[in-house]
Amino acid sequence: MFDKILIANRGEIALRVQRACRELGIKTVVVHSEVDRDAKYVKLADESVCIGPAPSAQSYLNIPAIIAAAEVTDAEAIHPGYGFLSENADFAEKIEASGFVFIGPRPENIRMMGDKVAAKAAMTKAGVPCVPGSEGKLPEAPADLIKLARSIKYPVIIKAAGGGGGRGMRVVHTEAALINAINLTQAEAQAAFGNPTVYMEKYLEHPRHVEVQILADEHKNVVYLGERDCSMQRRHQKIIEEAPAPNITLKERVRIGDRCVEACKQINYRGAGTFEFLYENGEFFFIEMNTRIQVEHPVTEMVTGIDIVQEQVRIAAGEKLTFRQRDIRIAGHAVECRINAEDPYKFTPSPGRITTFHAPGGPGIRVDSHAYQGYFVPPNYDSMIGKVIAYGATRDQAIRRMRIALSEMVIEGIQTNIPLHQDLLADTQFIRGGTSIHYLKNKLAKTPKV
Repeated sequence: MFDKILIANRGEIALRVQRACRELGIKTVVVHSEVDRDAKYVKLADESVCIGPAPSAQSYLNIPAIIAAAEVTDAEAIHPGYGFLSENADFAEKIEASGFVFIGPRPENIRMMGDKVAAKAAMTKAGVPCVPGSEGKLPEAPADLIKLARSIKYPVIIKAAGGGGGRGMRVVHTEAALINAINLTQAEAQAAFGNPTVYMEKYLEHPRHVEVQILADEHKNVVYLGERDCSMQRRHQKIIEEAPAPNITLKERVRIGDRCVEACKQINYRGAGTFEFLYENGEFFFIEMNTRIQVEHPVTEMVTGIDIVQEQVRIAAGEKLTFRQRDIRIAGHAVECRINAEDPYKFTPSPGRITTFHAPGGPGIRVDSHAYQGYFVPPNYDSMIGKVIAYGATRDQAIRRMRIALSEMVIEGIQTNIPLHQDLLADTQFIRGGTSIHYLKNKLAKTPKV
């Protein structure tokens, strides 16, 4: 096991990784920007290194500065968290070339899954169901493009091969709009990702977002930890997540879980990973694989009792998984609400000083947050300041506990999206379970902006 790990991230995930390491008896080094100097996780770390000014490009995306911090503190491994450089294959390669261990998948796995065309080809080969669409990149001739779209049937969606996070996508409903939409998406893909390659898929009109968590060690042991429903999202950004997914049968879970395990074995995957699917009419359709820890990992931890971050560390240290698929038990239900520093309905960021902060508690309540009374929320990064997770023996109990937790939570001095969560937790469609990824967008369109 490692003696010291450097955490190359910030916010609640930096604190989450730090806590996992402390429980394992591992010392932690935290890198931070100038504006994050007073963050909770910086104060709690064994060592901290300032790696640059507030802009991410000069700090959290500064690969030489991060590796230099690991060198001067004698860290042995680097945990990337999520976001920033967590799915950057070049970062993983440079870490390993510098003599450190990257706590994550092999660079070739990150690179393959980062290219959506290559990822889809690998999943098709492994027997993972994919959305009907083009095989590889699109043909160049307009007549061939029109023929392809007709075979898939409208509406279709054009996606950037190097895209992610909801960027580089365009839905096309008519043949007349097809060629222009492809040209625009290619130009945007080149500008945003440095890769103009796009592909075409059938656009599912009422899908849910259901994802499968896996763990794989270097010794070809792979398990899946059930699934999560992340359908309550806005502009492809998740807001509420839960595990297990409502109205997914055990038979469906086993079928898709086994496919994911087989795919990991075929591509020689290592570490934690998440297969993301669109789920419609009882069928799963692969959309992408995230080669990192997910924001929503706590709901899976709550229903399985497995610390996913600690497993990441153990796997990176070369240890074998201590459990097999038959040992995994899904018990109860967990719901997570992402708490963001923003207007709850206009979604404008609300940085500033938190004058009052009170975290909720009680049976089944977990709060993952780096915020505290007096903390200044900087305007330079993502607006999420924490997550509230509620666990119950049933989904109904988890939702009830979450309502109570949110009613107890106090954050003053800035705006947060807690009122939106309270609205959604009282929504009859959410309570019923199984809303599509378009539900929140449609609901907000009917909500007056105050």
